Amino acid sequence: MTPNRSHLEPQSFDRVLSSMCTEPAPAARRAAMEFLGSNPGDPATFQAVAARERETVSMLGELAGLADPHGYVTAGGSEANIQAVRAARNRATVAEPNVVAPTSAHFSLRKAASLLDVELRLVETGPDHRADPAAMADAADERTALVFGVAGSTEYGRVDPIPALVDLADSVDAMVHVDAAFGGFLLPFTDREWHFGHAEIDTMTIDPHKAGRAAIPAGGFLVRDRSVLDALSVETPYLESESQVSLGGTRSGAGVASAHAALETLWPDGYRAAFERTMKLARWLATALDSRGFTVAEPELPLVAWEASQSLFERLREAGWRIARTQQGAIRIVVMPHVDRNMLEAFLAAVDRHRP
Repeated sequence: MTPNRSHLEPQSFDRVLSSMCTEPAPAARRAAMEFLGSNPGDPATFQAVAARERETVSMLGELAGLADPHGYVTAGGSEANIQAVRAARNRATVAEPNVVAPTSAHFSLRKAASLLDVELRLVETGPDHRADPAAMADAADERTALVFGVAGSTEYGRVDPIPALVDLADSVDAMVHVDAAFGGFLLPFTDREWHFGHAEIDTMTIDPHKAGRAAIPAGGFLVRDRSVLDALSVETPYLESESQVSLGGTRSGAGVASAHAALETLWPDGYRAAFERTMKLARWLATALDSRGFTVAEPELPLVAWEASQSLFERLREAGWRIARTQQGAIRIVVMPHVDRNMLEAFLAAVDRHRP
């Protein structure tokens, strides 16, 4: 049997509009290829990639307002979120600890709660799709080990009031985690308060393989205090390295090297230019959809959520557009670096052609 070659080749990004994946930067792609066989999970053996990981964490700390960062390059935001819950559980001084989070939190938080046998208390967001600190305070108590906030939600691109969530956590002596997987490479060029320099947060998720233009897998887990990583440490007796804090054992040297190359090449000017371009496109798209009579959420980051019928959604999908919906049913368009004006104009033409 002759295989269908079209199914064996990489998919083009020319109609991908709801994914937070994008084309890696050229330097990041080259670096990934060079370190395919390296394992940062054993830094004593693979010293070259370990050095790049330390430098990557330092650069991520600069981006996230942390002068002396600790952490490592993860497989992605899900791993970092799980690690935040794991660290909070391991450091908790009470039995049966809980995590308080807005309903806008990434679904990986539900994975974390299930894996770690931690109670997850999800609190409805406000009408602006941001965390409601007052409502979350009602859900928190003396057993709360972690308060979870989002800086660039996956469905609406919203930034939670992080300083207010820190105040809430302080009132119950809990840790604070900020999931900036999407927003971390965009928010440095805004006036939003979201990072370690704005409030006493403890841990952060930040993903170079999203708007950071690194190759997959390259997420990031940052912590303010080294003791948080110590709470995750396990001995590794058969490796040259004596201990390990990561969730996975063997990890991708390609992801580490790719993140390092992307940051070294693009921070800060390249990322600023990309943010300004994609934000301009998002606002343009929001205006174009609004002028067509659709209800559109004002974009805070380069993500446009708009209400459309199920029939239009299905017709656009059948026409080959890779789009998805929020829990509330809105179509979400993520204006990643591979998206340009021509692509969005073609999408709008499809909307006009297929709408009832």
